[in-house]
Amino acid sequence: MSAAKAPTLDADLTAGLRRLKLATIRQLAPELLLVAKTQRWAPEEVLRALVEAEITARDDSNARARLKAATFPVLKTIDEFDLAASSIPAPTWAYLSSLEWIHATENLALIGPAGTGKSHTLIALGHAAVTAGHKVKYLTAADLVETLYRGLADNTVGKVIETLLRNDLVLVDEIGFAPLDDTGAQLLFRFVAAAYERRSLGVASHHSFEDWGRFLPEHTTAVSMLDRLLHHATTVVTNGQSYRMLQARQRAEGAPLTP
Repeated sequence: MSAAKAPTLDADLTAGLRRLKLATIRQLAPELLLVAKTQRWAPEEVLRALVEAEITARDDSNARARLKAATFPVLKTIDEFDLAASSIPAPTWAYLSSLEWIHATENLALIGPAGTGKSHTLIALGHAAVTAGHKVKYLTAADLVETLYRGLADNTVGKVIETLLRNDLVLVDEIGFAPLDDTGAQLLFRFVAAAYERRSLGVASHHSFEDWGRFLPEHTTAVSMLDRLLHHATTVVTNGQSYRMLQARQRAEGAPLTP
């Protein structure tokens, strides 16, 4: 005997579900109603199954949209993070990976040489935040300043900043990779000042805080920016050998790659 074929929904139900944008329910309802009939489900069981399926589908869709909007250059996760090879203390990592600092509107500042895991840390924590339901945006400092410059050109800097601050967490990587002129420094300060105590920032730089004057033209700008960044912040100093250089040497020598 062949299995019973799931009936199609009536046209008015299909139209109503489409109008309400309940795509998952519209897709699953015919087959689920057949199962419910043969297994004699109670009406509330049918409703519960359909609602749960719609919620799950929307959560998955929203997570994919948040991940795309974050614009991570690569995908790194906290599961991939090798804490043993990192210079981040375990209690600090536990706090950061709990994401409590985002709920508290605190900042994260990562300082250390190139190749010591700063970008990996930022992206992994950002990915965890996206998974937890937060809106996240990743930019390099150069990209951020360029974006603000474009806003300056058409007098929309304030709007650009407010758009960025709709995110719960903004990650700014490679601060100090290139020196800024007076205007660029003021634009960066304006962004940091606007985020102060409103949104969490995660920043990474290979310059120690004492050396931020090397890429910021005015000492007072550096002091004022750091004052706001570090007031409510976890500061992590990364050190050790560059992971990229270590892996390059291992490849050249034919040795197994370490994490």
